[in-house]
Amino acid sequence: MRETILTAAVGVACCLVLAGCKKRDGAAGAAGFPPVQVITAEAKRQPVTESLSLIGSLVANEMVEIKAETDGTVQEIPFNEGQRVEKGQLLIQLDETKFATALAEAEGNFKLSRANFERAKQLFADKLISEQEYDQAAANFDVNRALLDRRKRELKDARIYASFSGIMGARNFSPGQVIAKNAVLSWLVDLDPIKVELNVPERFLSQVQLGQTLDLKVAAYPTNRFQGKVYFIAPSVDPNTRTTLVKAEIPNPNHELKPGMFANLDLTVKVRENSIVIPETALSQILDDDRANVFTVGVSNMVQLKSVKLGVRLPGQVEVLSGLDGGERVIVEGIQKVGPGARVKMAGAEPGRPNEQKGDGAISGE
Repeated sequence: MRETILTAAVGVACCLVLAGCKKRDGAAGAAGFPPVQVITAEAKRQPVTESLSLIGSLVANEMVEIKAETDGTVQEIPFNEGQRVEKGQLLIQLDETKFATALAEAEGNFKLSRANFERAKQLFADKLISEQEYDQAAANFDVNRALLDRRKRELKDARIYASFSGIMGARNFSPGQVIAKNAVLSWLVDLDPIKVELNVPERFLSQVQLGQTLDLKVAAYPTNRFQGKVYFIAPSVDPNTRTTLVKAEIPNPNHELKPGMFANLDLTVKVRENSIVIPETALSQILDDDRANVFTVGVSNMVQLKSVKLGVRLPGQVEVLSGLDGGERVIVEGIQKVGPGARVKMAGAEPGRPNEQKGDGAISGE
């Protein structure tokens, strides 16, 4: 019996010792919990462009229809389709025979009426003819002078010249063809620079100014980007669409851009030269449209939770307007395994990405 009690006492003592050891071991394990391995990236300072994405249409710098101001027969066509011509260059020559004949007749009548008028002037001064006869001679002289000017203009209209330098379009006529007045014969187009027209919603008008930079892409050249500047903002808003017409000029020395093309535009609204940018994966919790939480790694690799104000959304990145000073390390992978005050081990940094905004017709950021 005594041996049984002794054995039981020893067993109880062993259990108490083991329980105490487990508590000490648990406490030691909590204090010495190994650091969690995470991947971090630096909160970098870099320029950020805030832009407005819109659509527009390309139009020629100058474009006119080539028409004849008089009926006639085409005698000569000294240009080729698609050829570059200079201002003042002859484009179309009509048969001048009938125009020259009419001009010669008008010149003869004008000389005769001038002589009659000079004679009538002297006779009227000598009171040898009535005032009515003098007025008739003067009126006849004026009529013939006006007719002479008209015949000169008709002869001049038999030749059509380029009103500006540009590229000739297709021609709708041939030598020897009889053409009617105002018939469209061809087109003259100036492609450099080329213009783009876009309609800006009125809510964005306060952010559009003359001289702003504009980036443009067209389907024909999907990998190319073209840049221009705003030169015109309409002084009124269309009451039907609530938009304002804006025009920009784009250099087009290689004539890649053509009138009528559909364009996707990024209109630069604001450029912040020293903004803080972090990877989008660093956002641990989105609080609302412009605020979120991020984890940073501070002194002794201790995790801190910070609330930041967000700006422009970039491809894979986001601008931070406040909450970070720049240079901090933010956790981009392993966020779900850490909390404020935890100790971590940094495994690397996420590579940087481009910082140009893409939008769909609305401004992101402020």
